[in-house]
Amino acid sequence: MEEQEIIGLFWRRDERAITEAEKACGSYCFSIAENILHSREDAEECVSDTWLRAWQSIPPQRPARLRLFLGRITRNIAFDRYRARKAAKRGGGEMESVLEELEDCIASPETVEHTCDQRELQRLINAFLRELPYRERQIFLQRYYYAEPVSKIAAEYGLTGNHTSVILKRTRERLRKYLQQEGFME
Repeated sequence: MEEQEIIGLFWRRDERAITEAEKACGSYCFSIAENILHSREDAEECVSDTWLRAWQSIPPQRPARLRLFLGRITRNIAFDRYRARKAAKRGGGEMESVLEELEDCIASPETVEHTCDQRELQRLINAFLRELPYRERQIFLQRYYYAEPVSKIAAEYGLTGNHTSVILKRTRERLRKYLQQEGFME
């Protein structure tokens, strides 16, 4: 079933919307959650929560791309669960590395300024990503949006882990300079 047909089911409050959304986007959403949480059970719970949140969100929202909409919901739920688990355990892992790597580019989420500027930051990052060559953009997104391990990204592009890390470091440096030029950070 096409995305727009599934969205139509949500709008009509037809319960088949959840089943069809799961068929169309379930594995995609699961991989996002599992990359963040590294737990099959937690990822399954996040995906289940995604269907509920989608049901509550459509309507009033009418997403242009269902897959991206559901992926964003899953990602947010997974990050919330990750933060809760981290607060409880204070353990390390892939997400800890991802967040530490981006620390120099983006202000702390606890500041009021960050909260106020969140949409502007999103706009700037999207503009920055559009300027990147395809491979660099994909590597950056796989690492910092999907939280994939450097080794997995390297294998996918036929690169060494070190080369992939260098690409990520240079891209982060370019992002930091770009945000400085745009007046977002000092």
